[in-house]
Amino acid sequence: MARAGTEVFRPLAETWGERDELNWDLARALAEEGLFPRLVPSAYGGSLEGPFRSVTLCLIREELARTCPPAEELFAIQGLGSYPILVAGTEAQKRRWLPPLARGETVPAFALTEREAGSDAAALGTRAELLGDHWVLTGSKRFISNAPTAGLYVVFARTGPEPGSKSLSAFVVPRDTPGLTGTPMHTLAPHVIGELSFDGCRVPPDHRLGAVGDGWRIAMGTLDVFRASVGAQAVGLGQAALDLALAHARRRTQFGQVIAQFQAIQGKLADMATELRAARLLVYSAARLRDRGQARVTLESAMAKLFATEVAHRVVDHAVQIHGGEGVIRGSPVERLYREVRAPRIYEGTSEIQRLIIARQLLRDAEDSG
Repeated sequence: MARAGTEVFRPLAETWGERDELNWDLARALAEEGLFPRLVPSAYGGSLEGPFRSVTLCLIREELARTCPPAEELFAIQGLGSYPILVAGTEAQKRRWLPPLARGETVPAFALTEREAGSDAAALGTRAELLGDHWVLTGSKRFISNAPTAGLYVVFARTGPEPGSKSLSAFVVPRDTPGLTGTPMHTLAPHVIGELSFDGCRVPPDHRLGAVGDGWRIAMGTLDVFRASVGAQAVGLGQAALDLALAHARRRTQFGQVIAQFQAIQGKLADMATELRAARLLVYSAARLRDRGQARVTLESAMAKLFATEVAHRVVDHAVQIHGGEGVIRGSPVERLYREVRAPRIYEGTSEIQRLIIARQLLRDAEDSG
């Protein structure tokens, strides 16, 4: 995978440049090099044999983030959008939608977040009503990765009057569905992301994933798996920054010697490497627990995501400092990492939300133990 990252994916990403549009050449390469197929069982056109393994997901995301962040982004959203179909879809739904995802012919999106339902994901306002022989979706989504380019969207909407998470359901909505429109957004680092609007958007009953009211379980089950892998992505970005800092410190000369000889620089490098090692261990600990069949890994995934993303931000910041003026030249490798590493502390649950999740689980465990 390291070879593919540097020799196949990185040249395609660099040729594309910093454009907030989907790089289809890169997406096709991820399929041809066997990365997208790893997200889909062999029965549906992929190469996945046996259960979906979190450790494998983390290994791929870390290495892609280290070698080619745009490729990692595409791979991650391909997994996030396809996983709900994998775990909640009927046999017919899997056979219909998973093969083109494995082949890289289409890309999906995970459409949960709304303007007033970000950290408070259960406060969704998008509604789905069964009118005649179709579900009719009305509402909007925001900060949806791969929007408005995705070929299909896994959309979470309210199907009952109950507040909170109890009345949420999940639907697969193809891009060409009448009533669905999208608008691109532009963020700090290049990212295919946008807003969606559902204006009387009609989908047939066989586009619902799981039973009515299963939406929250499907969404949280997906995030439980992918949250720890965000930590793996962060570790990969941090490792790339550490590698750049080490190389720069060994060649940059000041006051008659390379700056790697200065204790101040050595201290930064030591802290960067140590914190990255700790973050990596925490990420793979959570992934292994999930792969061993632990029913819920919410606490461990939250810890991994929180610690790894915060560590990566510090590591990249140190790398910029070690580079000095070279580190703030727009488009330089370390400057691009500085912009890339900011978002993981926000998406799939902010650092503040992760701390709440961790604390509440600790308090529940303490109460249960008497």
